Parts: sequence; structure tokens; C-alpha cells
Amino acid sequence: MTTRPMLTVREALDFLLGAARPVTSTETVPTLDANGRVLAADQRSQLDVPSMDNTQMDGYAVRAADCASGAARLPVSQRIPAGHVGQPLQPGTAARIFTGALIPPGADAVVMQEMCVAEKTADGETVQVNHAPASGAWIRRAGEDIRAGSVILAAGSLLRAQELGLAASVGLATLPVLRRPRVAVFFTGDELAMPGEPLAPGAIYNSNRYLLRGLLQNLGCDITDYGIVPDSLQATRDTLRKAAAGHDLIITSGGVSVGEEDHIKPAVEAEGRLDMWQIAVKPGKPLAFGEVRREGGKEGDDAAFFLGLPGNPVSSFVTFLLFVRPFIRRLAGMADAPPAGFMLRADFAWPKADRRNEFLRARINAAGGLDLFPNQGSGVLTSTVWADGLIDNPPGQAIAPGDLVRFIPFNQLLYPS
Repeated sequence: MTTRPMLTVREALDFLLGAARPVTSTETVPTLDANGRVLAADQRSQLDVPSMDNTQMDGYAVRAADCASGAARLPVSQRIPAGHVGQPLQPGTAARIFTGALIPPGADAVVMQEMCVAEKTADGETVQVNHAPASGAWIRRAGEDIRAGSVILAAGSLLRAQELGLAASVGLATLPVLRRPRVAVFFTGDELAMPGEPLAPGAIYNSNRYLLRGLLQNLGCDITDYGIVPDSLQATRDTLRKAAAGHDLIITSGGVSVGEEDHIKPAVEAEGRLDMWQIAVKPGKPLAFGEVRREGGKEGDDAAFFLGLPGNPVSSFVTFLLFVRPFIRRLAGMADAPPAGFMLRADFAWPKADRRNEFLRARINAAGGLDLFPNQGSGVLTSTVWADGLIDNPPGQAIAPGDLVRFIPFNQLLYPS
């Protein structure tokens, strides 16, 4: 086993991201089914958007010069709904036009209908235009949004609803995407029970199974859950071999200490390699990182990564958000997007500084400041439900009421975007 001095959060994260091997295999999926996937190649538009000049609103298409008086009365020569092509606009006339409709040749401005008064006459319809529009008013020009040949979506982009809408707007019916990261999880410990089962003396319910699976689902992983593995070295090694064969990453929680009943460490060392890290972070100091060999794997793809998380549920939760989430993003081929967070006022006192980088569960109050959950223990899952984010408190930093602290909302940490 390689031992390391206490690592900072940044050092540990840089090491993990530097070791990650992004997925390279791709598939083509319908654009309708690509939500949450990662784009495998740049996508270019084959057309201008808009494809032709069109109106931004309902109103009247005119020649600006005909309306210079600010009170022009013009005969209405035609009606142009969206999806229809009008006739050339003759001088001294107006065309009734509706949002999205193409601007007829000869027109160079649109006047919104609220600035016009239409009137039926024996000879047809006229409109009084109570405005002097500038040339180009309320016209969307061809290509002002997208030019043909331009890159509209870059490789590595996470495809959300808005990216899919953009792809559809230029006619892309399918998109090339990277395959999803394949992640295996399992849990060891004879003390673990599943919800719905009787709880024997000394047993605990396996909350980390639900926690980690939910976090992985949020990230769009393909998950294999091997459940609770018997507390023996052979069973643990057998499960590691099965998991390595078809997965990019294996995750466990707890069981990586040096106790006689903790079999993860010797099992991973027997099946691959393992580094045990002590990280200057609270909660979540221990983290195990390594690889498990694949039988018959090709060079460069001959091992699955292994991450062993702390067993305490809040430590497991915070460690996942800080380290596993960005690692999986890198595996998935996503561009880097570290959570930005923002500075907010602390409405509490945290007088005792810690030598480690603390991540405190807090939530925004009605006054726009931050309240702190009263019990910051590493086993208090209620704090993760009550809070709506984490305070990133540097080592050696006490907090007084009124201090500005860096707050990272959970919505920046729980999902891939």
C-alpha cells in the first residue's frame, strides 16, 4: 500500500481527474432520446436560423419611408400568416403579418399592431400606422441566431432540454453521444440490513446503498448494484472480479480500515492496487482510490477504477459530491465545470476553527443569510435533508455572525450540469 501525507481537497481532486480515462465508445441516438447524454462530436448547422427575414411580432409589414409622417393611412394588400409566403409589397401599401411569418420582398419594417388602427372600407381594408418605424424595426434577420456552417454544440457538452431544442432547430434528428459510464456498487458488513427487514440487535439499515444509487442516477450512470456482499475476503474478491469485468468504476462505502473484519482493502490489493488517502476535509477524511484488474482486458483498458468512500453516511455523501462526482464527469467525457458557489452572510457563529477544510450543512434563510444545522456530525443524515447546500470553510477559519462565506448550493453538486 502506498501511503501519502494528508492531502488538500484540491490535491486529491487533481490526482483523481488526472488519473481518469474518459469513455471513448460512442453511439448515435435520436435527438428526442438524448437528454442527459454527453455529445461525442461537434455539431454544425447546415442552415441559417432564421432561414429568411421574419417578423418578431403580430403587426403590419411596411416600407419605412411610407410611414415617415407617423400617421400614414395605407391600404392592406395582403395577409401573411406564419408558414406562408407573401407577395412583393407594393409602395404605399401594408401587409397584415403574424409572428414568425416571412417578410415580403419590398417591406423593410414591421409596426406592432398596438400602434395601428385597422378599418374596413368599401374598397377593402386600410390601416392607420401611428408610428414612424426605422428600417429593420421588429425584423429578425436571416442567420442572426445561427449561421450555416457554425458549431452550435461542442463535443463534451451535456445535452439538456435547451441543447436538444437547439439541435432540433437546425434539423438534427440524431446525435452522436458517448456511452454512459458503467458503475458497480456493493456493500460489505454483517451488520447491514435492508429496509423492510427486521432489525437485529447491533444491526443498521443500509442507508448508503440508497444514497449512492440516487447520486449515481442523478449523474446518468448505468448502475449495477451487487447489494450486500458477505463479510469475507473471498466473497469480496469474487465480487470485485465480476464488477471489474463490465464496469468503468467500482464504488464501495466503509470497510477500508485495517480491522480484521474489513476485507475491502486486502481484496482490492489482491485484485489490483490501492492507495489509502487521508484528506484534510471534514466530514470525509478517508478515501481509497485504486484499480481492479480485468481478466483479458486490452492494454489501456485492463482495469476498472475503484473508489472506497467513508462509511458514515454524511461523510460518504460529502465525499461523493467533492470527489466522485467530478471523477464521473471526467469519465463521461464532460467538459470541466467546477461548482462556482457564491458568497453569503453567515447568520451563525462557528467559533472553533478546524485544521481541515470543513463542509458545513446550511440553508438560506428568509433574510438572505445562512443558517447552520445545529448538529454537524458525520452520521446525521437529517442535516443533508434540512440543508440546501454546503459552506466551503477553509482550514483554520472560524466564522462570526455577519462574515461572508462561500456557499455551494446542492443544485450545483447533485447533478452533472
